[in-house]
Amino acid sequence: MTQFIKTGSEKVFRDPVLNSIRVKDQVILELIGTSEFQRLRRIKQLGVAGAVFHGAEHSRFSHSLGVYEIARRFSDHLERFYPSQEPGDGLWDVNERLVLLCAALLHDVGHGPYSHTFEHIFNTDHEAYTQAIILSPSTEINQVLVQVAPDFPEKVASVIAKTYPNPQVVQLISSQIDADRMDYLLRDAYYSGATYGQFDLSRIIHVMRPYAGGIAFDEKGSYAIEDYVVSRYQMYVQVYFHPVSRSFEVLLQHLLERAKFVFDEGQKDSRVNTDFISPTLQPLFAGNLTLQQYVMLDDSLMLANISAWRYAEDAILADLAIRFIDRKPLKSIVITDESKKLLPPIKQLIDSAGFDTRYYTAENDSFDLPYDAYNPKDKKPRTQIELMQLDGSLTELSTQSALVEAMTGRIFGNARFFFPREMLVQHAVDDIMAPIYADFQRYVHSETLVDPLNAELKEE
Repeated sequence: MTQFIKTGSEKVFRDPVLNSIRVKDQVILELIGTSEFQRLRRIKQLGVAGAVFHGAEHSRFSHSLGVYEIARRFSDHLERFYPSQEPGDGLWDVNERLVLLCAALLHDVGHGPYSHTFEHIFNTDHEAYTQAIILSPSTEINQVLVQVAPDFPEKVASVIAKTYPNPQVVQLISSQIDADRMDYLLRDAYYSGATYGQFDLSRIIHVMRPYAGGIAFDEKGSYAIEDYVVSRYQMYVQVYFHPVSRSFEVLLQHLLERAKFVFDEGQKDSRVNTDFISPTLQPLFAGNLTLQQYVMLDDSLMLANISAWRYAEDAILADLAIRFIDRKPLKSIVITDESKKLLPPIKQLIDSAGFDTRYYTAENDSFDLPYDAYNPKDKKPRTQIELMQLDGSLTELSTQSALVEAMTGRIFGNARFFFPREMLVQHAVDDIMAPIYADFQRYVHSETLVDPLNAELKEE
């Protein structure tokens, strides 16, 4: 049985979102103090979104502490009201407390700089790195965890991998309503200045119920759960899928792609300079990064390199770096399956205006499901939200909420085409590209890609 390691007194972290984050376990304090966890201070939670929402400068460090705190409140509630009396009774096993708290704290420790854009370019997986950091004897995190028990790192890693045998623990960390989502919705809403992500956290915790297959919620709390689902939907529409934020993601992606292209050329041709990549980043670009080198990467290191690339010998790399650093995002228009047939001619116009379409254009789809019921045939089946009736029976949330039912299984979002902002310049003076700009603008109406011939017919 896992030994609980307690501190002599409670440590309290003041937090603007959750008010207080309370720690009594020495192992949690030691994990927070490790170099791998402290690195999360230097990785922004919302990546490039700070270029749109200027207050969104919060880190994955503060988010991870928040997830820990919400998981702690989950555990305290379940231990107080639903402690297991005998094996197999479906109630909360208090011995699961520490593995839950450690997994909550460490769930994002494997994130790299600029997170998801970074993963796409360099083919990394933050969950795989999270497990590697937890399991590797070379990390400070592993050295702290093995003090609890020799097999404790494996237990914590299995929660991240969703293979831990207790579904309650896994669901509290990763499901459609979990500590991770609850914290990032509240925290991102607070720092972005949005009000959409607010919901009644204390009420949701109050109606939480354990059962043998996982976690359910008292049917009396269905309105609080409904509010949470709607909040998540609104945050995705208004914040996470903001078109300018997506523009910066596209810009960063192409910037890193160009940097890697130039670096790879330098590996084949000694006449091409590769010194523009700092020594700390070179193993990443070379594709032979060790775990120890990976945990040295953060946003500040990446940003320092990008800032230096403003003066790179490669003109495209330098220009993309300037656009990223000086906040000159690409523009975008909404595209549909039908209007995509118009992309080849407008790409040709962009190319004629002097822009390499590989780096200055992109199609970007951002779609999500606000909520979905469990479907075992899906590639990644979602853990549905269960409501517990007075007799102990379970019903799926959308069967009790007309609002959630209307949202269930319905994908929202849009597809956009990104291009250089210069293409929208009107009345250009002394610019030989002005006729090309004017021709391009015939395809744009109300930020949507349209057929200019059909538009002209409608005007007639």
